[in-house]
Amino acid sequence: MNREQPAKPSVSELTSHTGFWLRFVSNHVSHAFARKLLESGVTAAEWVVLRTIYDTDETPPSALAEQTGLTRGAISKLIERLVLKKLVSRKEGNDDRRYQRIALTPAGRRLVPKLAAIADSNDQEFFNPLTAREREALVATLKKLIHAHDLHKLPTE
Repeated sequence: MNREQPAKPSVSELTSHTGFWLRFVSNHVSHAFARKLLESGVTAAEWVVLRTIYDTDETPPSALAEQTGLTRGAISKLIERLVLKKLVSRKEGNDDRRYQRIALTPAGRRLVPKLAAIADSNDQEFFNPLTAREREALVATLKKLIHAHDLHKLPTE
């Protein structure tokens, strides 16, 4: 019995996709940053929230959700973790207890510049092989894709 097998369709190589290479680099950059954050006791997602709050005195959770692209449920969980870590405070509105304002505590305000230095160092470590012009071109290209696809959600993992 000699059955002929149907011909296998041609399939592109995994490494032939630009997305593969973006993900490859992104995963390594992100994982290195997450490992470096371990000492601070903060996750990458918590860093995003802390850094977003840093430029404001107080902000409602809904604004954080909008700015980060995370759901309100995800923001609520992150805020709760940051409150337990005493890095943010939560104040209820005087007239409406459902309205909350989130602010950095003094400890949170002191921590953000330290975390930013870790992020800067991690960025430098990974992208140092590129010239300034290459880095600018890479960022410009990525921003062009972000704009073309109307992307809003900030990377948190």
